[in-house]
Amino acid sequence: MTTAWAGIPFGGDYNPEQWPRDVWAEDVKLMGHAGVDLVTVGVFSWALLQPTPDTWDFGWLDDVLDGLLAAGVQVDLATATASPPPWLTRAHPEMLPVTEDGTTLWPGGRQAYCPSSPVYREHALALCRQMATRYAEHPAVVLWHVSNEIGCHNALCYCDTSAAAFRGWLRGRYGDLETLNDAWGTAFWSQRYGDWDEILPPRVTPATANPTQRLDFQRFSSDELLGLFTAERDVLHELSPGIPVTTNFMVSEHIRQMDYFRWGREVDIVSNDHYLIAADPWNHQELAFSADLTRGIAGGRPWLLMETSTSAVNWQPRNVAKRPGELRRAALGHLARGGDGILFFQWRASRAGAEKFHSGLVPHAGTDTRLWREVCELGALLDRLDEVAGAVSHNDVAILFDWESWWASELDSHPSVDVQYLAQARDLHRALVDRGVGVDVVHPSADLAAYRLVVVPTLYLVTDEHAASIAAAAEAGATVLVTYFSGIVDERDHVRLGGYPGAFRDLLGVVTEEFTPLREGERVHLDDGGVGRIWAEDLRLEGAEAVASYSDGPVPGAPAITRRAVGEGAAWYVATHLTESSAGTLVDRLLDEAQVSAVAPTGPGVEVVRRVGDEGRSWDFVINHTDQPVTLPMAGHDLVTDEAVGPMLRVDAGGVAVVRSD
Repeated sequence: MTTAWAGIPFGGDYNPEQWPRDVWAEDVKLMGHAGVDLVTVGVFSWALLQPTPDTWDFGWLDDVLDGLLAAGVQVDLATATASPPPWLTRAHPEMLPVTEDGTTLWPGGRQAYCPSSPVYREHALALCRQMATRYAEHPAVVLWHVSNEIGCHNALCYCDTSAAAFRGWLRGRYGDLETLNDAWGTAFWSQRYGDWDEILPPRVTPATANPTQRLDFQRFSSDELLGLFTAERDVLHELSPGIPVTTNFMVSEHIRQMDYFRWGREVDIVSNDHYLIAADPWNHQELAFSADLTRGIAGGRPWLLMETSTSAVNWQPRNVAKRPGELRRAALGHLARGGDGILFFQWRASRAGAEKFHSGLVPHAGTDTRLWREVCELGALLDRLDEVAGAVSHNDVAILFDWESWWASELDSHPSVDVQYLAQARDLHRALVDRGVGVDVVHPSADLAAYRLVVVPTLYLVTDEHAASIAAAAEAGATVLVTYFSGIVDERDHVRLGGYPGAFRDLLGVVTEEFTPLREGERVHLDDGGVGRIWAEDLRLEGAEAVASYSDGPVPGAPAITRRAVGEGAAWYVATHLTESSAGTLVDRLLDEAQVSAVAPTGPGVEVVRRVGDEGRSWDFVINHTDQPVTLPMAGHDLVTDEAVGPMLRVDAGGVAVVRSD
């Protein structure tokens, strides 16, 4: 990514407007002590910058930026449009978002606006112009930050303004009502539209809503939010050319409304917010998947971690604090997978407001704390790791991921509520990471030519073009693994007829006559010793060979895992959701067939990730999440300890290493 800084920046959201001015001098002094060199400023300051419709107050922000500049701290300056001020929503209540059941969401939190509201956009762009005009030449500003976590709380709005915008989007997609009626299958349940004005967002209905209508509303809503970003970005490019523009994505398992592959093409730098799920004792696995996916969104280029937490967050049911060493392990997990910058929310833990129990770089208890000492240690470590900046990943394995397929696969009235889009992808990613294998998580449209193993998990919705690309990868020599409930529908959510798995039937050499999903908690056993859950299929071979068959369950004797030789490669199919150990056994076989090697031999709880730089340099990140020391065959210079290591590397329980090899 093109940046105005060198190395790995360290810092976070800085909200001095929440504190008396006499705290500001202490802030910059402590930033220097901790090694902070980049902070995000102004995210939620609209009401202070524009206290009334006709007045502006930038004096305090001028002082903040000047103070940071004097201290050598660079600024990611927010456009402050993330949350409209009370005077605006009071004057224009029609701009407030509305839920699918007609409930208006009122001010008092944040993001109290409809993404389609022309009133909101007019005022947001006016503020954006004011910010860009005033600060385009300020030497502290090295990055523009549009809004904040766009769509976090208001991604789907069902108001009349949104309805009109949705109809306009549909006209652009389909052109005429005949085409729309065909795409939506409106002959079913007497839903045929004879006038564009008859079309509404998928509000609460007496029975299951039209699935393609719901899918299109997801697409529209993602595009509408993206339009807010690009409108501000274009103003910033016009008035402050040369300063890159970003907005913070939320690539995680609990945010699903934005198609970030589309968004990734529109930002100058991909940045992401990520928070560990405290309830998950193996939450580093979700972090690894999110970071690999974020790198995929960035087209393989490095990206910026815009927000994470030093310890507990404020919004989970049980806000568990990070234990000693966890802060460093999590930070290096992102850095290992391309996060060229580690920023936190926020600099100083708030004393008031909804996020007052959210951890900060400076905790409520101050600097005589374990957390502050770990913050300072992390800042010093990241300085030693500056040389890693710009390095990339060269991996032989790709997992395909698509937001549209995620949306479509979890619509109502499907064969089993237990089928969750992320589950299969996460399970297979975990099995690969546990074996020390690097993974790229990419869109189905990505160039697959460089991969030896291509994993296609639960790709329920797939276009003809993407299905052909996956088949071509197998023809060219890749081992392709397709899992259950893939290839079932086209982009209109219409079932591909002729037998499942639809788009992949010929590639895989199988035909499924009927799905036979399992009851809650039920297991099915395979004749190779494997165990499946959630799903089974009444499947027959049409050119493939059976690798394993069901020995019990709904269809005993039917093939459960199949393989077909394809060109120079092979296509595998798994017609159940394998348990963790069974999935691991399959992954071992696939890696062997595809001749994919690990960075270093490892096991569950120990990550080994490689980044590659120019002139043959590489850096191997070793992150030990277990309570036992590990020893790996690895030689070079460990940047964590600043010592030569090899031929064996020992990493203590809960420890980390970053080994440079020339």
